[in-house]
This record gives sequence, C-alpha cells and structure tokens, in this order.
Amino acid sequence: MSEPGALRMRLALLGREVAKFGVVGGLGVLVNLAVFNLVRHTTELPVVRASLIATVVAIAFNYVGFRYFTYRDRDKSGRTKEMTLFLLFSLVGLVIENGILYAATYGLGWNSPLASNFFKFFGIGVATLFRFWSYRTWVFRALPAKEAVQTAESFLEADARKRAEPATPRQARRRQPDRV
Repeated sequence: MSEPGALRMRLALLGREVAKFGVVGGLGVLVNLAVFNLVRHTTELPVVRASLIATVVAIAFNYVGFRYFTYRDRDKSGRTKEMTLFLLFSLVGLVIENGILYAATYGLGWNSPLASNFFKFFGIGVATLFRFWSYRTWVFRALPAKEAVQTAESFLEADARKRAEPATPRQARRRQPDRV
C-alpha cells in the first residue's frame, strides 16, 4: 500500500476510535452530570463531594463501555493490569476534573448551580483529553502486529474449516456439483 493510502487508513482508524470513544465518553458525561445534580440537589453534601461520587459512578460506566465497545478488539490478556492502569489514569482524570471544580468553587467563590455545572463540564473536558491519550496508549493497548495477524489467520482458518465440513447431509447435497 502506498504511503498516502496507509496514512489515510491510519487516520480513518483513528477517526473511528475517536468516534467510539466520544460515544462512550458522551454517555459517561451524561451519567456524570446526572448523578452530580441528583446528589447535589437531594443531599446536603458539598459540591466537590457530590462531584467525586458522580465521577466514580461515571468511571465504572466508562470502563464497561470502553472495554466492550470502544476497545473490544484490543489485547484482552492481563485484565488485572488493565484494570489497575485504568483506575490509576481515571484517578488522575478525577483529580483534574474535580480540581478545576474545587478551584472555581472555593478559590473563586463561584458556587451557583450554573457555575458548578459549567466548571464540572469544563473539568470533564480537560480530563477527557488526558484520559483519551492515556487509555489508548497504556490501558487498552493494540495487539502487536504479529499477534494480530496470527489471530486473524486462525479466525480465517477456522472459518474455512467450518465451510469445508457441512453441518448436515442436506448442506452436503447442496454443495455437490450436479452430475449429468
């Protein structure tokens, strides 16, 4: 494949990955903001504590979405390591997200519901940039090229064997050429 063709293919794959990450992340933002506002308006918890609870719920939601939708084709070995790294980078994202809210609420005194939601949303956006980079680089790693080729080849071989061996006698009759 030519270099421009390979570059287009890589950009297309990156575009699909960003789109899938965006779908899961967008739903995670909705979960995060919904839980934040629910906790904030139904309890007496301070703003940042309500935000921490919402962020933890969204992190759990996002892990499931990333593992089984966005990065379902990535390396699945070492789930303990994957989960540990996911939680570590999510914790850093939690600090970024809630640090911005904390600075706005307690540093600048902006504590109205509108200001809290704005800075919560802004913090989510900044943390999302970090999370996208860290998850794709360290957590949901692409299979090495050799393993990916071997996995694809074994899948194709199994499919070819399945087609070569009919499941029923009726299928066997259909595959035999007509004799004249």
